[in-house]
Amino acid sequence: MSFKNSPIFSPKLDWQHIDSILLDMDGTLLDLNFDNHFWQQHVPLRYAEARGMTHAEAREELAARYHARAGTLDWYSVDFWETELELDIMRLKEEIAHLIAVHPHVIDFLNAVRTAGKRVSLVTNAHHKSLTLKMGRTGLSGYFDDLITSHEIGLPKEDPGFWERLRKHILFDPSTTLLVEDSLPVLDSARIYGIAHLVAVRQPDTRKPPEDTGGYASVGDFSEMIRYPLI
Repeated sequence: MSFKNSPIFSPKLDWQHIDSILLDMDGTLLDLNFDNHFWQQHVPLRYAEARGMTHAEAREELAARYHARAGTLDWYSVDFWETELELDIMRLKEEIAHLIAVHPHVIDFLNAVRTAGKRVSLVTNAHHKSLTLKMGRTGLSGYFDDLITSHEIGLPKEDPGFWERLRKHILFDPSTTLLVEDSLPVLDSARIYGIAHLVAVRQPDTRKPPEDTGGYASVGDFSEMIRYPLI
């Protein structure tokens, strides 16, 4: 189903029935351009330089390696890729850290939900080293009650079992919880688990066109999340 033929449903959130908010990081709060550029351009460039191959050859080889690990904890693990590729992944991230950027109106949204007394948790598949880098660059960590990575949980968010394990780390009732996320497989796993309020992000990467959100209520930016009174 192409995006242009897909209906777009804006979220009309009943904030009186939302107590907890779970927010993804990459592509949701932060522009996915950093990660896409890093894995698709920068890592292949440095990999090619280290092995005396062309950038195109490196991109082809790495794409196959990435595909083999997609949806697993390894895919999100800095330590795994440092061993697998024999590259200093965190040093390479620092080289282009100037590309780390917060999506529009995220700060406005975070201020609004905290003022309204909601519990706000960052729940990400990102490795803790990447989380530390991005929180340091953006200064967002102080807005959250919890910072949780899937590596602490032992399952990626794509696995419906993730959410039950998450409840051992933070208290939330699925029936009064909102998840904002850019990944359809993650939204699907949350829906299967029973999280009641699900919102997709239409344009995770600001350098690319909007994406199909699979029929989920969606936002172009976070200003759409606070159109209705937060009580």
